[in-house]
Amino acid sequence: MSLDSDLQRIKCLALAVSGTNGKSTTAALIERMLRHNDRRTLVCGSQGRALDSVVDRTGNLDFVILRLEAEQIRTATTFRPAVAVLLNLAHDRLEDVASPDDYTRAYAPLFGNQQFFDWAIVQSMALAKLKKAGVPLPAKTITFSATDSNADLVLDRGLLVSRLPTWPGPLLDLDHCLLHGPHNAENLLATLAVGHVLRLALEDMVDSLKTYRAGGHRCELVAEIQGVQFIDDSKACNLDAMENALRAVRGGANGEPNVWLIAGGNDPGLDFHAAGPLLSRKVKGAFLLGKVGQKIRAAWSLFTPCMLAASLLEAVAEAARNATSGDVILLSPACSGLDQFRNYQHRGEVFCEAVKSIGRGLVASNPYMHGVSPPA
Repeated sequence: MSLDSDLQRIKCLALAVSGTNGKSTTAALIERMLRHNDRRTLVCGSQGRALDSVVDRTGNLDFVILRLEAEQIRTATTFRPAVAVLLNLAHDRLEDVASPDDYTRAYAPLFGNQQFFDWAIVQSMALAKLKKAGVPLPAKTITFSATDSNADLVLDRGLLVSRLPTWPGPLLDLDHCLLHGPHNAENLLATLAVGHVLRLALEDMVDSLKTYRAGGHRCELVAEIQGVQFIDDSKACNLDAMENALRAVRGGANGEPNVWLIAGGNDPGLDFHAAGPLLSRKVKGAFLLGKVGQKIRAAWSLFTPCMLAASLLEAVAEAARNATSGDVILLSPACSGLDQFRNYQHRGEVFCEAVKSIGRGLVASNPYMHGVSPPA
């Protein structure tokens, strides 16, 4: 059944969350915030509970939170969420679009049927892309950004701050949260904006957001062994997500590169050259996997040393041999791994098991050694 027909049958307000990255985290944050405030809600949509499976339950809900891919949105004609959240736009998901503008227009139905009393909560860079592509936004709009100081809600020196005239001031200190990094700051800013338009008090929002922990395989610290952090970001299946992870992990001493990056898999048809400047600042070396390994090496070798690896296990072992205290070994593939793994979860599990084997091996070889934090 289509998104339109399902939505016509629901009996509560719909909140939609979309964009290239961050949908699962932001939808979960909104759900947590609403439930903390005694609102009855469910998340459904992509990679989760199907909307048609909960339609009959929506009469007992205050809100249904829809986590939506562009593929679902672009064919909708009557879809009208009361609150529509667009997190970011990176042209890497729809294989049959001709240009970035066409990719942007795929999200137009998210806003097209909204009325002036509805709300559009949009990352400021995504809003600029919508305007460039000629996508109208008839609803009231709130912008947010971790990098654009002109947005309505911003990240300012670690603080999430509102510059809305009717809601000014600091909202939340990112250091008090379990989520870290500019990308998660934007997920939190979007969530706070949703709470604001739903008229929740700030103090009733922040407690639930501070204690939220991201789902598995999302910049997840697996272990720290002899001062080297092993981080599983297997969920990063596109270049934008990988760049977010590089910005989020700890930096090296004196700003020197300290990341050993493990990337690659199936070729998503991306221009990998765009990540070059960030790699040169953050990455000591890259271990490249899968069918796209040669292509990535050709794009990245000017910016960081690149090595091809026959398997994820080999990549983890080689990275561990090269790493020194203060370094980070980061699995953030920027590709799907369906050439070698069942899904991103399976890829992350293989990485975690490889890290555990390293930790067990070090302790077995020297049970009196210090500096090994056993993997969970």
